[in-house]
Amino acid sequence: MKTAIQLEVTFDQVLSLVRRLPKKDKMKLSKELGKDVVDIKLAKLLKTFQAKDLDLDDIDSEVENVRQEIYEKQKGQSHF
Repeated sequence: MKTAIQLEVTFDQVLSLVRRLPKKDKMKLSKELGKDVVDIKLAKLLKTFQAKDLDLDDIDSEVENVRQEIYEKQKGQSHF
């Protein structure tokens, strides 16, 4: 039997917890959050253009561009 627990936490509480993580876990978390950003940017891109106007190469190219942007930002902020 599983019991679900629901907690309400503020952004500041989450941030405090994240700051306590080891560097390796912070990097993993950053990577996962980066994936969310890619999904959001891709969704915006698809909404901006009709999906029929895009082909897979366009989508792949944009995803790689966004990933590179995220990588460069993380590389510049590697003070975790």
